[in-house]
Amino acid sequence: MGTYMALVDADEARVQNAQEFATIWGDIRNDLEELDARLLDAYAVLGEHDFLVLFEAEGRERAFQTSVAIERYGLDMQTMELIPVDRLGELVDDF
Repeated sequence: MGTYMALVDADEARVQNAQEFATIWGDIRNDLEELDARLLDAYAVLGEHDFLVLFEAEGRERAFQTSVAIERYGLDMQTMELIPVDRLGELVDDF
């Protein structure tokens, strides 16, 4: 499984308070289970974005499906694949 992170912005018209957001996270966890993805962690962010979400998915296609599933709840996601630093040597060709 690959690890992905997403910078998330909440659509204030659809997510108006903390209780509503907490309810959404339960629904998101259920949706991710159906996609065989796993929510690793989520953080509130002080700054330009509202949340940081870390999740695992089997490949980029499944990561895309996961992002689309989460966006249905009024969350705008910018998803990126994470590569452990100790694997960088495997990815770089020696010249």
